[in-house]
Amino acid sequence: TMEGLVRMPDVEELLKCPEEFVEVFGSFLETHHHEQILDILIQPDDTSHYGISVDFLDLLEANVTLAHLLQAHPIKLLPLFDTAIDAYQKKLLQLLEEEQENAKLQLVYKYKPHCHIRLCHLMPNCPDTTKTKLPRASDIGTFIEVRGTVIRAGAVKVLEWEREMECGRCHHRFVVHADAELSNAFPKTTKCPSNKEPPCSSKTFNQISEEETICRDYQEVKIQEQIQKLTVGSIPRSMVAVLENDLVDICKAGDDVTINGVVMRRWRSLQEGERCELEMFLMANHVRVHNQQRLGVSITDELRQEFDSYWQENEGTPIAARDSILASVCPQLYGMHLVKLAVTLVMIGGVQKVENNGIKVRGESHLLLVGDPGTGKSQFLKYAAKLSPRSVLTTGIGTTSAGLTVAAVKDQGGEWMLEAGALVLADGGVCCIDEFSSIRAQDKATIHEAMEQQTVSVAKAGLVCKLSTETTVIAATNPKIKYDVEQSLSVNTALASPLLSRFDLILVLLDEQNDNWDRVVSSFILWSEARVAKEAVELNTGMWPLSKLQAYISHVTKTFHPSLSDAAETILTSYYKRQRNADSRSAARTTVRLLESLIRLAQAHARLMYRHEVTIMDAVVAIQLVEISMQAAALLGLHSPLHSDFPKDPEFDYMERERVTLTALGLKHMITNPCDDFP
Repeated sequence: TMEGLVRMPDVEELLKCPEEFVEVFGSFLETHHHEQILDILIQPDDTSHYGISVDFLDLLEANVTLAHLLQAHPIKLLPLFDTAIDAYQKKLLQLLEEEQENAKLQLVYKYKPHCHIRLCHLMPNCPDTTKTKLPRASDIGTFIEVRGTVIRAGAVKVLEWEREMECGRCHHRFVVHADAELSNAFPKTTKCPSNKEPPCSSKTFNQISEEETICRDYQEVKIQEQIQKLTVGSIPRSMVAVLENDLVDICKAGDDVTINGVVMRRWRSLQEGERCELEMFLMANHVRVHNQQRLGVSITDELRQEFDSYWQENEGTPIAARDSILASVCPQLYGMHLVKLAVTLVMIGGVQKVENNGIKVRGESHLLLVGDPGTGKSQFLKYAAKLSPRSVLTTGIGTTSAGLTVAAVKDQGGEWMLEAGALVLADGGVCCIDEFSSIRAQDKATIHEAMEQQTVSVAKAGLVCKLSTETTVIAATNPKIKYDVEQSLSVNTALASPLLSRFDLILVLLDEQNDNWDRVVSSFILWSEARVAKEAVELNTGMWPLSKLQAYISHVTKTFHPSLSDAAETILTSYYKRQRNADSRSAARTTVRLLESLIRLAQAHARLMYRHEVTIMDAVVAIQLVEISMQAAALLGLHSPLHSDFPKDPEFDYMERERVTLTALGLKHMITNPCDDFP
């Protein structure tokens, strides 16, 4: 019996009876994939390639020994699985013909010769099969699952895969296949494969007909290890994955993918007198693209209940509850309450709006930090990169437009292909750009489209395409010279107005002389070094760890899609009109984008406050942040974001700001108690 057979350790012995394997595979397909094969038989095109997704865990449950054999020796056993599909198709067609004769049905079923098994969902948490790092030489010949990011997608090519040959002496016909391990070259036939007696000793073989050559679709992609899964200081490795038949064009540069396949090696050139180069690659069997699951921070039911109870307990003091979350952001920097609030809101983002005609209005916000040296700009960028599950951190020095968007590179065969840059790799996450002013002027222009339309249009080396860049940009730059408060932002930062208008918030961090502030900050730094005072223990008890902050941001982003209330709409509209009509208005900042920025920030604050509706509180906070970024054009008075400490009485502080803001906008009748806003 088959069960007795598969317990034998020697695979070569087992493969002497392949019919036994085909029979067991056929019974498995009949049990688990009958409907799927029936759908394939109804399809009209019998020349296309069809994939049947088989869950490895189902196979493991049905026959443990067979599943382990398939994982250890996929090159020999996967073709037998494909043979089993062919056999089961023929068996099913015979039964269907008999049924149709009896029932007089008119459905047309066609045999599909190009059906392939696609193994997915290997054993989770098993280091031998599911890998976060790329495979090593010890994995060659095994079936594994690798997760990574596609950094380069080659063009789809036609691969000659099968030739029919004829012996020059005995005229015996036989088929040869392209060898993947010889870089898809056909192996040289050295002797006639006929079983005639006496054996044919011919060494001359001719191809019968070049017109009847069987070809396959073929594509090579390059995948890179996910940066978030690596230890600090590790350089991510990359590896070539080969896609064939129905798998081609399934992914593009910048996609997060899980590829199941066989680890193989190939020789690049086999010429006399030249050194032989050996390369490892992954022959893909199943590809799963999971771009929608990028914010994949695992959120348990216990965490959800913890977040719910946190806001229920602090229902009477919502601002204080919010400030305790903000205090956990970048805890190594003292104070900077408004900067931490801005970074958190930008990380959360607003709600993307899709019009009826398909036009999208972005939900992601962008932040620019302009400031003197030593004001903590790079610290915020690094923390934001840690906080996001998908992030790219780059420095402006030496960065080109190709490095930010897409580069056109040549592969080994001389073909041009596209390699994803920082903005494309950060699609669905955060792109942090330090030393923003160091990027050349012509290269800065390339990110205009990426920031507003959230796409990158490429026309390089004959390749024309459009890639998605739904990313949040957080950039940091130094002033061109000493910051001059009387000059506009455009002059101080040497950034053009079109680029400045795309940033929702621009925070200017000026290192002004302030004796009280210097004394407090120096005490905090010295205390951080010592870590012995009792206050240290008391202060750190209320801090949220990084993992909890990640989970909270991911949870509120997925769960809450706040809509504007009438009161919030009135406040935001009034402020926008006031800015447009002001004498000191900045042309770069007071565009229609200002109103969109206000809406996004108000929605982000509503999410942070665990709400489904944007209230007066959210609108006032959004206006407060935009006011700070207006500098000389501010209507409600200036606050220094660098010297903004956490207020001792947050509720009173908010009420005072709300009173000042609404009074300045002529909306005194809308002044409320903050607790009335909170559900």
